[in-house]
Amino acid sequence: MPTFRVAGKMFVTMPDDETSFAVRCPRLEREELILAEPEKFWVPPHEFSSSWVRARLAALEDLRELEDILRDSWQQAAPPRLLEAG
Repeated sequence: MPTFRVAGKMFVTMPDDETSFAVRCPRLEREELILAEPEKFWVPPHEFSSSWVRARLAALEDLRELEDILRDSWQQAAPPRLLEAG
């Protein structure tokens, strides 16, 4: 499973089926995302206790939405020195 990291912290994973990806997401926001767009966002049972959410690639509106999701996850994992530099 490919993973992407910033400063040693994982911020994106791509499951083997390559139809979705997982990103960091605070639990409260995760619940709201899933309730608002269940066709797009979900959490498999083995990840319920984590702060990750999965997004279905086919359900994304466009590349801008993908970029926003990836940036949000990166910002949650990045150390302050990188956030300040960006």
